[in-house]
Amino acid sequence: VLLFRSSLLDAKERSLQTQHVQTDRLPWFCSGCPHNTSTKVPEGSRAMAGIGCHFMSLWMDRSTAGFTQMGGEGVPWVGQQPFSHDPHIFANIGDGTYFHSGLLAIRQSVAAGVNITYKILYNDAVAMTGGQPVGERPEGHSPVQIAQSMIAEGAQRVTIVTDEPEKYQGVSGLPAGVTVQHRDLLDAIQRQMREIAGCTVIVYDQTCATEKRRRRKRGTMVDPALRVVINPAVCEGCGDCGAQSNCLSIEPLETELGRKRTINQSTCNKDTSCLKGFCPSFVTVEGGQLRKGRGQAAKAAANHHRHRARVDVRWCPCDGRSNGLC
Repeated sequence: VLLFRSSLLDAKERSLQTQHVQTDRLPWFCSGCPHNTSTKVPEGSRAMAGIGCHFMSLWMDRSTAGFTQMGGEGVPWVGQQPFSHDPHIFANIGDGTYFHSGLLAIRQSVAAGVNITYKILYNDAVAMTGGQPVGERPEGHSPVQIAQSMIAEGAQRVTIVTDEPEKYQGVSGLPAGVTVQHRDLLDAIQRQMREIAGCTVIVYDQTCATEKRRRRKRGTMVDPALRVVINPAVCEGCGDCGAQSNCLSIEPLETELGRKRTINQSTCNKDTSCLKGFCPSFVTVEGGQLRKGRGQAAKAAANHHRHRARVDVRWCPCDGRSNGLC
């Protein structure tokens, strides 16, 4: 019995001496996710979250707090506004939630007469549950149909914001007064919306980044012949590119001159939001292909194995030392 107790005490002592490192890995938006841009709010404003991938903006320092069940997005503001010094609030709502029951939440805000701007994040897929299409099915809603519904419900102003305004040229059914703007103007549009009394709506139209990758691989969506690389000899490691894009494909690069930045080309979805920062280290390459590793490419061509060839990213030759990408 004494021997057993001694062994037990020894085991407990050893366990106490073992260091247990606990780290939290928060989920994040995918590289090139439209929510990286759409969930931003102007300085001095705040937003409410709801059900969907955009819920993750709660821990991204985007002045977003609070969430509800599906179909209740923004409705808590109906009870909060009479007791708040804030004259206006933004509410994020996904396209799948909008079609499911979110329209009722917007109808309630219109009926209550509160000052709120709904940002309907139209990413063309129910990304949380497998990427089911939203606007391609007969029972789904396109951004134009959503704009029509919002005007009919009594929204004071409706604006469509997109990364591809040209695709709306010649589109029929767009209600009078509904404008289509580029996503680069989102901050200015939001500042205008928060000054308008009543319920306003922004339909943010940009396809889900994961769905873009899938469709490009299947040949159903054009794959832009454009890649962005960072010249480490020029990069000063300020991190502004990550602040502008909120993109996970921008990774730290340890060099003898300190930490710089690099773009993981295997995860990049070509959103190019990282170019919004004013940085001379960024180089765009049009028509270039990723270089495959020596030896493995030959094996793949000979069909000796089914492993993917290693992607070996090289820098643009303008730095005088490259030998691969262009």
